[in-house]
Amino acid sequence: MAQDTTRLRRLLEDESGTCCDADVDARLDALTTLTEQVPETYEADSAVLKALGNETRYRIVRLLVAADGELCVCEITPLFDVSESAVSHALSDLTEAGLLSRRKSGTWRYYQTTPRAEQLVAALDATRGNGQ
Repeated sequence: MAQDTTRLRRLLEDESGTCCDADVDARLDALTTLTEQVPETYEADSAVLKALGNETRYRIVRLLVAADGELCVCEITPLFDVSESAVSHALSDLTEAGLLSRRKSGTWRYYQTTPRAEQLVAALDATRGNGQ
């Protein structure tokens, strides 16, 4: 598929006053180099961000970070205004995304955040600024 470089050509012309095919090719080469720097883990990273993109899942992660340890699913469920099934599904999604770990003890399931979840929450807090 041929690339439509019309807008790129206009941008380069606006920036420098002139533009030729060599300028477009050089800029495309530079941009291609940038895309090669995107890590191969982008799919896993996207899954993590998608998991945090849901209010219930995000709040569960925040709750577990604040707990600074593990909580049983029976302690988590009453805190959310969604069905038990929705909480269970959210916990599974977060575990699959690598943000939670779980262990089973008899009939009880316990969840806690992974270091990655804790680092992501810390990064969000650090970038929020003073306005929070």
